[in-house]
Amino acid sequence: MGSHLLIVDDDQRIRELLQKYLIRNGFLVSIAQDAAQAKRLLRGLSFDLIVLDIMMPDQDGLSLTRELRDSIDVPILLLTARSESDDRISGFEAGADDYLPKPFEPKELLLRIHSILRRVPEQTKIDSLPKLILLGEVRYDVKKGELWHADLQIRLTGTEAQLMRIFAKSVGQPISRAELVAEMGRDQGQARDRAIDVQITRLRRKIEAHPKEPRYLQTVRGSGYMLASD
Repeated sequence: MGSHLLIVDDDQRIRELLQKYLIRNGFLVSIAQDAAQAKRLLRGLSFDLIVLDIMMPDQDGLSLTRELRDSIDVPILLLTARSESDDRISGFEAGADDYLPKPFEPKELLLRIHSILRRVPEQTKIDSLPKLILLGEVRYDVKKGELWHADLQIRLTGTEAQLMRIFAKSVGQPISRAELVAEMGRDQGQARDRAIDVQITRLRRKIEAHPKEPRYLQTVRGSGYMLASD
């Protein structure tokens, strides 16, 4: 079997349809009907990706995403019936890696899942990069993809980890939003630029001593963003 997915949706018909479809496409798939059941499964099993419905009883998908981001960095794909860009941005702010508006074709979900799971650095490229990037009191281990402050590892979401890998390949060189969108495999939807800005803001909170006055993850006017090391 391939990657292990967790589908969390309160609609039994959707859960079972997605489970059957994704199993046919080579995945191992577990399902949960609500946040409570999902958290029980997560305590005992490891997953490569979580597909999570936003609109659920008791605890919604956004709240669960925020809670999970305190303890795990598994990629999260949100399913939402909402189409407004602000709602999509809320998902990224909560720590989601991507979103898919309902209704959708199962094939589109499959493509999104493959896109997220492909976000893994090529080992040959990593080996040619410096082993450590120093960012003040924070250091980034390029090969392991880990961010550290002294002896404390700083947890990164899947999207934040991917951003660090992209910036690590081009330290001192500005990268445009369009390039970041392309490298991260984002769709060409309405909220893509704002989504990148949200992720940069989240990443700055983990890197910078003063996130509103960034020294290391800089905005380069007219060019995009740049990682500047010591």
